[in-house]
Amino acid sequence: MNHSPALPPDAAAAHDKGYLRRLLSERNQMPASGTGVIDAAIEQAFVRSVAILVLDMCGFSRITQSHGIIHFLAMIHQMEQAARPAIEGNGGEVIKQEADNLFAVFATPEQALEAALDTLRALSAMNTVLPPERALNVSAGIGFGPTLVIAREDLFGPEMNCACKLGEDIAMANEILLTEAAWTSLPTGRYVCSRTDHQISGMDLHAHRFERCLFERPLHPWDSTRHSTTLPGGR
Repeated sequence: MNHSPALPPDAAAAHDKGYLRRLLSERNQMPASGTGVIDAAIEQAFVRSVAILVLDMCGFSRITQSHGIIHFLAMIHQMEQAARPAIEGNGGEVIKQEADNLFAVFATPEQALEAALDTLRALSAMNTVLPPERALNVSAGIGFGPTLVIAREDLFGPEMNCACKLGEDIAMANEILLTEAAWTSLPTGRYVCSRTDHQISGMDLHAHRFERCLFERPLHPWDSTRHSTTLPGGR
């Protein structure tokens, strides 16, 4: 007998966590031979091919130990004030913020990279007027591929997992690392990246470290400083 998954009450609910939970509950009650229709409904409602940007603030342990958690929370708020306009200005959508991490999605890896660069530019400008103990630094990881996106709530998928590992565990302060899939989808002749290989959580992770642009980046309304770099060769 064919089983049709429960439909969401309205279009706005078609991508929320409640609808996903209902579908997963139905799936868990079905024999393995009948889960295909549920899987198809989940993919249709939630899976999007997106570029994922993961921003992670640096220095949590050091700063909280020396200045306290409220001081660091205020810094997180400042980081968001710099990152959100950069993300939205490059066509992205902030999906969630967890502690000192910010997660956003874009249509292309180039948009995600430009948002990361604009965020670093904005933070650099803010740091020129901030005391050393309040200096804002982030690391960034970028992935690209099919991802389960729950509207403004959460993200799941292999590229999301890799972007998190790059941004949170591997990248240094003010460093941007891209997965292989994200790097190969960048337009050629615009960015220079260097190959880096890592092993984390029992898996080999091939990444590319952003080095510089091959063009003069425009100053956007949300930017506070201008700088440009050029280098022959590279993607």
